[in-house]
Formats: sequence, C-alpha cells, structure tokens
Amino acid sequence: MAGALKNMHARTDNDPGTAGPTLIAALKTTSRLVPRQLTDEVELAKLELGEKKSRIGGVAVAAALALVFLTLLVIALVVAAIAGLAVVVPLWLSALLVSAALLLLMGLSALVAALKFKSLSPLAPVHAWRGLRHDLGILRAGRDFDPSTLTRPTLSKAEKKAKKAEAEAAKAKAKAEHEAKAAQNGPQATEEELIERTAVRREHLVSLREELLAQADVKKQAEQLIGQVRESAMGTVTTATDRAGTALQGAKERWKPLVVLAVSAAAFVVFLRKLFKK
Repeated sequence: MAGALKNMHARTDNDPGTAGPTLIAALKTTSRLVPRQLTDEVELAKLELGEKKSRIGGVAVAAALALVFLTLLVIALVVAAIAGLAVVVPLWLSALLVSAALLLLMGLSALVAALKFKSLSPLAPVHAWRGLRHDLGILRAGRDFDPSTLTRPTLSKAEKKAKKAEAEAAKAKAKAEHEAKAAQNGPQATEEELIERTAVRREHLVSLREELLAQADVKKQAEQLIGQVRESAMGTVTTATDRAGTALQGAKERWKPLVVLAVSAAAFVVFLRKLFKK
C-alpha cells in the first residue's frame, strides 16, 4: 500500500503532459486522503490502546492481590481484637461484641453515603441541560417551539421494553454494517503497516499542500492570466492581419484582368478616333 502511494505520487509529479495537478485535482486528492489518514490514525490509536490494555491487566492483577492482602490484614486485626477481649470476657462474647461494633460502623457509613447520594440526585445538571435544549429548540424553530417537549413522557413497562428492543435492533444493525464494511475493506492492517502507510500519506499531503499554495498564489495566477490574455490578443491580431492580407491579395488577383481590359478598351477607342480623323 505504501509503495502504491509512492508510485502514484511519482506519476503525478513526473507526468510530462502536465506541469502539475490543477487546483481542483489537488483539492479532490486532498479531500480523499485526509479521511483515510484520520481513519488510519484512529486504527493506530486502537492498536496502541489494545497493547496498553494488556499491560493494564497485569497492573489490575497486582492491585487485586494488594486488596486481598489488605482484606486478610483486616481479618487478622479483627481476630486479634477478639482474642484480646477474650482475656477479659468469654471468647464468644468478645467475638459478638466485635461483630456488633463492625455492624454499627457499617450501618452508619451506609446511612451517611445514602443521605449524601440522595442529596446529589439527579447527578446531571437538570436546569442547565433543560435550558440548553430549550435554547437549541428556539434556534431551530423560533417561537413555534413547544417547551413541553422538553419533559420526557413517563413510559409504561411495555413501552420501555419495546424501546429497549428497538435500540438493541438498531445496535445490532449498526454492528452488522460495521462488520460488513470491515470485511469489504479486507483484513485489518498491523501496527507497522499503519505507521508506514500514514507516514507515506503524510508526505503526500505535504506535497499537495505545497502544490495548492503554489497554485493559489494570486500574483502567479494573475501573471499567468495576463500572459494567456496577451497570447490570445496577439493570436487574434495575427489572424486578422493574415485575413486582411489574404483578402487584399484576392482583390488584386480578381481586379487585375478587369484593369487590363479597361486599358485595352481605352487604347482601342483612342486608336479608332485617330483613324476616323484621318
């Protein structure tokens, strides 16, 4: 693929029939290459993220082990607390007291968390989001916009189920289209191929940018236009001169026998007058 891009760019630069691609051709090529470049960059980012994801797995395993050891530490501390109380009270009573203390602490923590979470709900900025949607609706429809459409209607269980099924169907359709498009484009390129391909296409885009800047130069374009107008005017003048010369030559050739005839007739008339006078 990279070699094909290089050969295509070389044919564009070395074509003897043209002094370089025109402005329209360069713009078309640029508009075709930029989406492909962005697509390859996204694919390269996906591959890099996939590689980092495998490394993150090792980090997650280490963190899970640390949590396991922390849990064991907490258990050991609880056992130590129970054993310490067993010196004063019976063992079963010390275990019961420690469990009751832990249950009390857990209940208090859960109650505080529930109260704080309830005070935060809803988590989304409701008024700001509603105001933004209202502004967009006014920009789109003006005074005809109905603010009541901003409030979502309460759906029944059947309607929610139907909506969920519709969303899943749309998701499955989009996934199938994506897979069909991926199969049509062929096998997925490797990370090395993507790096090489994006580098070659980036060089091609740089060359196209330079060509666009060169062809978009107003002064250069004006000089070329003036040259073309001058050549066209000179060609028109030359053509008119040639036509005038051709017409004059034709007139000379056409009127020459008539002039000879007129001169001969005049000489004949003079001769007849002299003859009659004698």
